[in-house]
Amino acid sequence: MNRYLLRLLAVVTIVIALFSCEDEGYMNSPDAELRFSADTITFDTIFTTIGSTTQRFTVHNPYGENILISRIRLSGGDFSSFRLNINGEVGNEVYEIEVPSRDSIFIFVEVTIDPNGQNLPMVVQDSIEFTTNSNIQNIQLIAYGQDFKLVKGETIKTTTWTAEKPYLVYDYAYVDSTSVLTIEPGTKIYFHKGAGLYARGKIKANGTFQQQIQFLPDRLEDSYKNVPDQWNGIVLFSGSHDNVFNFCVIKNANIGLQVGTIENEGYASVKLTNSQIENMAYAGLFAIKSKIYAYNDLIANCGFYAVALLVGGEYEFYHTTIANYWGNYSTKARSTSSLVLSNVLIIQDSKGGSTTYNGDLEKATFGNSIIFGNNTQEIELGNNNKNEFNFLFENCIMQVADTFNTSNKDNYKNVWKGVKYDPLFIDPYTEFNYQLDTLSPAKDVGNPEYGEQFPLDILTKDRTGDSGPDLGAYERIEKKNGK
Repeated sequence: MNRYLLRLLAVVTIVIALFSCEDEGYMNSPDAELRFSADTITFDTIFTTIGSTTQRFTVHNPYGENILISRIRLSGGDFSSFRLNINGEVGNEVYEIEVPSRDSIFIFVEVTIDPNGQNLPMVVQDSIEFTTNSNIQNIQLIAYGQDFKLVKGETIKTTTWTAEKPYLVYDYAYVDSTSVLTIEPGTKIYFHKGAGLYARGKIKANGTFQQQIQFLPDRLEDSYKNVPDQWNGIVLFSGSHDNVFNFCVIKNANIGLQVGTIENEGYASVKLTNSQIENMAYAGLFAIKSKIYAYNDLIANCGFYAVALLVGGEYEFYHTTIANYWGNYSTKARSTSSLVLSNVLIIQDSKGGSTTYNGDLEKATFGNSIIFGNNTQEIELGNNNKNEFNFLFENCIMQVADTFNTSNKDNYKNVWKGVKYDPLFIDPYTEFNYQLDTLSPAKDVGNPEYGEQFPLDILTKDRTGDSGPDLGAYERIEKKNGK
């Protein structure tokens, strides 16, 4: 009798256990498949030893029953360069993860790539394996790594940076007053948040059209491609002379290139040619009592000023495109002008006082250039009526109000002003393309002397092959005979 009761109790226990499992309501079909928000997780170029940003994707249960994922694991295990956080649990292998009916869980992925001593980018791959009711599914992981040379809070003596590997600057790189930093064509220099390049000596950055020198932030994801204020910028202190930036790209900083400093005696000087300065939180080119000789430059999309020339100085700009269509990056509208010329600067202090700095604007020439943007008034003049204030716009398109007086021939020669002379850039808002449309009023109206002086544009196109040079940095060459 006791044996019979024991057997009966055992059977009842098994039945209860079976019913308990069924009550949990997990789908047990071997055909059950999870759905993923992406089948491949790709990391853009990542500097070796520097951890990536975190990427995430979702794992969705599309069924009317709960699903129990038996195992989620990183195929490379603990030897993988990738790391996982599975719905809040850190680990590269996790068991029995429940996904409620028609619900999702999140998986977060990071990667750190070890250096391999090579100069070329490397590819690191792995996969995440999901096992559900004996059904196995995979998500691919791909990351591109790049070795680099780290510059962290360094004072630089005379040296040359080469294109062999990119440079990654943390904090600052400082060229002292007796030294020259030479940067070879094709060199890429990346800056971490808050970092900058500062010089009391000289910087010679002489690129070519085929091998441009790039000054960029270290966030290389596509979503950061045109985001400003990711690093501080380049500063040439007063006393830093004969700097060269040719075929350079400077993007996504606070101030792209600052020439001169208010607290130092003397001036700074730079030759800026065939270069692009774009997407700055404050200013593209910010100069104080300095000397700048520039041609074939694009300076575009800055939160306050594209070009600010303050406390006097000597400036020459030829075939320059100053285009400010700021607005895609901030909810704060820009109320300032793209170009400011001033022989005075007033700096307010924290106690409500102010200090005024004055200087002679000995020369500010803009020839065959475009100054345009999405504000009504894109040129601001600040004259203290004490110091010299000499400037000339010659053969220029300018976005200014109709009331802006351009009658003085000492200051304005062959200028076209107002919205009716929109230069018709191809796409200044989304593609940031400042080349000229075929119907642009900037075509063929430049001073031929400047065209002969600078016969090639920023793309090395010939300016002398048609009826006249175009205004700005870009020459438009129309196809002939349908070719």
